[in-house]
Amino acid sequence: MTHIAETSFNGRPTRLLHTMLRVYDLERSVDFYTRLLGMTLMRKERYPQGQFTLAFLGYGEESTAAVIELTHNWGDRTYAIGDAFGHIAVGCSNVHATCRLLERAGATVIRQPGPLSEMSPDRTDIEHIAFIQDPDGYRIELVQQ
Repeated sequence: MTHIAETSFNGRPTRLLHTMLRVYDLERSVDFYTRLLGMTLMRKERYPQGQFTLAFLGYGEESTAAVIELTHNWGDRTYAIGDAFGHIAVGCSNVHATCRLLERAGATVIRQPGPLSEMSPDRTDIEHIAFIQDPDGYRIELVQQ
C-alpha cells in the first residue's frame, strides 16, 4: 500500500489519473478510442449493483499516465454534454495525415487541420490543431507535436 507522503508534496495531489466520459454504447466507444485513436484498453469493470460498466483506455500504463474512463450506465439513459466541458487533447506527429486517416476510417472531423487562427504572444511557435468528434459527440483536439 502506498502512503500519501510517498505520492504527494505537502499533501497536494501529484498526478492526473483519468478523465471520465459517459457513453451510450461502450463497445462502439472502445472501438473508436482503440482502433481510430490507437489507445489501449487497460481494463473493464462491471458493477451489477450500480448497473454500470467502466472501461479504462490510454497510451501508457495507468501507474504513470493519465487515461480515459468511459462509463456506460445500463438501460436507456440520455446525457447532455455540459457546456463547461471543452475537449480532450491528444498529440500526434502530423495532424494533416492523422485527420486523413481518421476520416477514411469514419471519424468526423469538425475542425480541419491547420494553424490556430492567431498566435499567442506567449508562444514562440505556431500550433497546428484539428478537432474530431467521438461517437457520443465529445470533442477531441489533435495537437501536432
